[in-house]
Amino acid sequence: MNPQDLERLVTLEMPFGKYQGRLIADLPGPYLAWFARKGFPPGQLGRLLQLMHELDHNGLTPLLEPLRQKSVNGKTQSDTE
Repeated sequence: MNPQDLERLVTLEMPFGKYQGRLIADLPGPYLAWFARKGFPPGQLGRLLQLMHELDHNGLTPLLEPLRQKSVNGKTQSDTE
């Protein structure tokens, strides 16, 4: 995992399915668990969904709050690099 992946969780939207348009960080736990059982899609999206599942499953989603606020303010770490 790289730090940009955490930022992507609070900025990228789910591109398909029942929760299309919802931020990956806002996907419900049962939906993420379904992917864990059935298989994550390939590529970046699958990696991000898997990361979000791990955060959700382990109760670590509050760690994303500072990134959410930074995203709302229009500044991300990649903007400052």
